[in-house]
Amino acid sequence: MFNKIRFWLNNARYVSLPQSVLPAILAVWIARTESDFSIICSILAIFGIACAHLGMNLLDDYFDYQKKGAQIRDHLAAAGFRARIAKCDYLTSGKTTMKSLFTAASVFLLLALACGTYILILRGLPILYITLITGILGVCYSGKPLRLSYRGLGEIVIAVIFGPCIMIGAYLAACGTITSSMIFISVPVGLWVGNIVYTHSIMDFQPDKSVGKMTLAVRINHPTGMLIVSSIFLFLPYIILTAGIAFFQLKITYLFVFLTLPLAISLFRLLIIFLKDPQRKMKPRFWMGPMEKWKGITDAGIEWFMIRWYSARNLLIFLCLIIFIVEIF
Repeated sequence: MFNKIRFWLNNARYVSLPQSVLPAILAVWIARTESDFSIICSILAIFGIACAHLGMNLLDDYFDYQKKGAQIRDHLAAAGFRARIAKCDYLTSGKTTMKSLFTAASVFLLLALACGTYILILRGLPILYITLITGILGVCYSGKPLRLSYRGLGEIVIAVIFGPCIMIGAYLAACGTITSSMIFISVPVGLWVGNIVYTHSIMDFQPDKSVGKMTLAVRINHPTGMLIVSSIFLFLPYIILTAGIAFFQLKITYLFVFLTLPLAISLFRLLIIFLKDPQRKMKPRFWMGPMEKWKGITDAGIEWFMIRWYSARNLLIFLCLIIFIVEIF
């Protein structure tokens, strides 16, 4: 049983959980001072969001494999792309079946639904509305009829789900109210979650284009345009947070978020370099944050990819940590 659970957790890409759990924990932390704060609802919200994330990851694989089958793996391998783990490898290798995949995704989603139902009973219809919006966007990310990720809109959907949807939902579950300040916080968080995926799509541009995968970068299809959109993902959060302070929705101490600006500028510069010289070797600096197993990454020859991916991830982590600390005082 343990091995089976571990098998599905790995396939559900549990390593991506910080992208959903961090925003949820942050929203709960901010809500803790509200009069109707519930620790039980908070824990259930975080657990439910994690289960929904894992279930949606599996459902994404299900829809992708249903549409393209083993072509996903074969075409990427033919493109010579070294940084990406073969998508749906556990299906193409015969380790499991589509039916088992759908069952596993359903189990995760049913666990999330159970948590949501309990919270709905206590908090009322607003929880239902947010859950429905998030669920529809999640299914339509790669499922019929919209298949948004096949139209170059996947990164935008992720920014909406992992920012406003998750954070407002978790905040509402935790304390039963919604505040305007959460908008000024959740949108920047969502943009930087979306930035992780968008940064990835820029580096995946050539192999994705070769197999007909329509990411936002492929839809833009021009280096200058890609950089303009990257600047929106990277720097719009600072403008939004500043506006929140100017309109007295956020504390002045939120200006500490600007401590991350050097890393945002560095990532933008790294993307400019990538579009000119993709294979140029890069070395991480201490202020870029943790970059695990760097020796193994260097030995594998994928440091050009991982330094940019780590930078995008660390931006999100640093943002959440700074807001977490700011909200203590």
